[in-house]
Amino acid sequence: MMSTNALRSRFIEFFEREQHRFVQSASLVPASDPTLLFTNAGMVPFKDVFLGNDRRDYSRAVSSQRCVRAGGKHNDLENVGYTARHHTFFEMLGNFSFGDYFKREAINFAWTFLTVELGLPADRLWVTVFEEDAEAEQIWLEEIGVPESQFSRIGAKDNFWSMGDTGPCGPCSEIFYDHGPHIQGGPPGTPEEDGDRYVEIWNLVFMQYDRQPDGELRDLPSPSIDTGMGLERIAAVMQGTHDNYGIDTFQTLIAAAAEAVGIQGQAPEAQQASLKVVADHIRATAFLITDGVMPANEGRGYVLRRIMRRAIRHGHKLGATDSFFYRLVAPLVSLMGEAFPELAESQAQIERVIEQEEQRFALTLAQGMRILEDAIQAMAGTEIPGETVFKLYDTYGFPVDLTNDVARERGLTLDTAGFDAQMSEQRERARAASQFGADYQARVEVSQATEFLGYEHTEADASVVALVRDEAPVDTLADGDEGVVVLDRTPFYGESGGQLGDTGVIEGDHFRFVVTDTQKQRGVFLHFGHVEAGQVQAGATVHARIERARRQAIELNHTATHLLHAALRETLGTHVRQKGSMVAPERLRFDFAHYESVAPGVLADIESQVNERVRQNIAGQFYTRSYDEAIAEGALAFFGEKYGDEVRVVRFGDYSVELCGGTHARASGEIGLVKITEERGVAAGVRRLEAVTGAHALAWVQDASEREHRVATRLKASPSELEDKLDRMLERVAGLEKQLEAANQKLASSQGQDLAAGAREIGTARVVVQRMDGADRKVLRETVDALKSQLDNAVVVLGAAADGKVALIAGVAKTQSQRVPAGDLVNFVAEQVGGKGGGRPDMAQAGGTDATRLDDALASVYEWVGQRIG
Repeated sequence: MMSTNALRSRFIEFFEREQHRFVQSASLVPASDPTLLFTNAGMVPFKDVFLGNDRRDYSRAVSSQRCVRAGGKHNDLENVGYTARHHTFFEMLGNFSFGDYFKREAINFAWTFLTVELGLPADRLWVTVFEEDAEAEQIWLEEIGVPESQFSRIGAKDNFWSMGDTGPCGPCSEIFYDHGPHIQGGPPGTPEEDGDRYVEIWNLVFMQYDRQPDGELRDLPSPSIDTGMGLERIAAVMQGTHDNYGIDTFQTLIAAAAEAVGIQGQAPEAQQASLKVVADHIRATAFLITDGVMPANEGRGYVLRRIMRRAIRHGHKLGATDSFFYRLVAPLVSLMGEAFPELAESQAQIERVIEQEEQRFALTLAQGMRILEDAIQAMAGTEIPGETVFKLYDTYGFPVDLTNDVARERGLTLDTAGFDAQMSEQRERARAASQFGADYQARVEVSQATEFLGYEHTEADASVVALVRDEAPVDTLADGDEGVVVLDRTPFYGESGGQLGDTGVIEGDHFRFVVTDTQKQRGVFLHFGHVEAGQVQAGATVHARIERARRQAIELNHTATHLLHAALRETLGTHVRQKGSMVAPERLRFDFAHYESVAPGVLADIESQVNERVRQNIAGQFYTRSYDEAIAEGALAFFGEKYGDEVRVVRFGDYSVELCGGTHARASGEIGLVKITEERGVAAGVRRLEAVTGAHALAWVQDASEREHRVATRLKASPSELEDKLDRMLERVAGLEKQLEAANQKLASSQGQDLAAGAREIGTARVVVQRMDGADRKVLRETVDALKSQLDNAVVVLGAAADGKVALIAGVAKTQSQRVPAGDLVNFVAEQVGGKGGGRPDMAQAGGTDATRLDDALASVYEWVGQRIG
């Protein structure tokens, strides 16, 4: 049997012998492609090569590309575990030609690899071509010798590929494997083709046309080849199984999953689907985290969270009572770490992220399942109401696919229309609440984007191309009017990339417009502000000048975020990635992917490292490059950002290289000082640093020093003696607290003895009820404990009032706790004084807000106990 790892290597080595360059798998997060949520096909990393926007130093390539289909248009999530070939994560083996070879060579390579290299019998292979592709048909039938009985001509729906509505496209040729007549289904192109007997294993795309907007197909000057063969599918063929989950990789992970959830021996059939879910989802989870995706409530992070929570839910369904999913990372690394070294390098981080998400989801899972069970019990039909599905999703973070999984297991369906309606209402509420809903760019007639001059200039002459007041275009803004000015060119930076927009003035003949903010919408810069004098007219010639001191302070903070990012990655690991920032004149905020708090000592090291680079006064370099050239130089790009063919690189030596459109200090020394003021968590897997620089950092340090001197003066010590003085004071306080504790215990014991003497016998119980104003809850508890130890069959209620508030404690001997539960007893008293409480059957406490009724409430205890004991 050929292992999956051996099969991957055999494919790569075969095409390397045919002069193909082996290209390592790209990230699951497509770089500079906002149209895709994840890399979902082997050709994605070569998309710009096929479009002619990227040139490589090779014309043939081979890869084993990791792919995810679990969100957006390509979403197989809900089918995973219930079918033989659906996965969230899979590997796509592919060979590519960029204007080199074409149909004949691609067909021969595929046939040779399958029948010679792998030794598959030719009579088990079925071939399809696009019905109008006579060239491919001739190659298959006449040159390769595929018989007509194993050949189909298929229409454009299945056998014509395109990258989009326009652009590169071409016919396909697919190769199917016949698993045999014992499996239901017919050949492709027949009415029975939906069965599982014939399984597609390889698709050859002949990219030969450029589709025009009018639908015309023009020949590409350099026809290319894009092929894809699912590793899991061909592994199933080579290992003699019809089910992808029967291959060695999945069998190992399924066994590890069974062990992790506590299944002994062979798992019954009813548990197989859940084991497949867990085995599949650990691959997607681990590789997404490796590629920098963290569990979150939106975007890619939300898809990852859905995958993880679905696996965790199935693990608990299998019997797991504690965290288990993270324990599958080690077996996965053993299986795939050699082919993907980055997976092995990230193992510890992946395990931490998964374990923390498991712990976080435990409560959500329990709550969600209770609510769902209650809703199912209350249903009259077989459809779970959309309102329930939405409540689980929106309030409890219970993903819809989990609800759907449960529904499927119970033979139920979801009210998807009702859920969608609830979602639409929520979006409308969010849109109505947004302060930034106005699309100004759509309201003004601007023929081209604003020319930005702010990298080199802080002031410039310009012309007014549009004016807006009350979100509507106008010809004039008069004295006192608030509005928006749009210029043809501007030195003002429009807020983006976390950097706040510039402020300043726009002046012309007889008017002055004060700019209080600058925003940018699709290339048009919007200067918000008010007319301080005169009136502004469309078409006027103006002089625009930013507030230089404010811009400079922002530039220092922006540069500091780059240095901090580099220091965090160097100190904590390369899994650290920027997750957001805010660069203001007074301070900076930097959010980054990391799954645990940064220890104070480590934070101090990061701060020292950044300030060392500040003292080195590294000159900033700012230049444009092609995207690929910049990435090859080591520049950091941020997922979710859209980059063009040309990008701006911000470099400070070899320490920090990032793609960034913001403005920066000319040299790191201009920053003067970076002081980290806070580090905290803001979301699952996201930490936040806040810091100040320059004059603000100096002011922060001076203020801290002044506070230190004030505290030292109050403690009658020098600043250098503060720590020792504080230690001595804390020791003294600890000693006094011990003395107080001993005194309280003695008081409680003595009071217990006194109160025990006055215990009232009611049936078999000895009941003590007492008001003890001035005693805190600790003294009350200790007095109850003392009474319970001194009295057999004790039932005790103690109350105390202070500042109009009431504290209540009830203690009941175990011999009485079934008939007189302490929780019921204390709540009976608490309700009379405007409160409530709870606890164990033998000890409970409560609070109240009406001290005037405490005496009557305590007096009622005897009758209440008597009714229960008789």
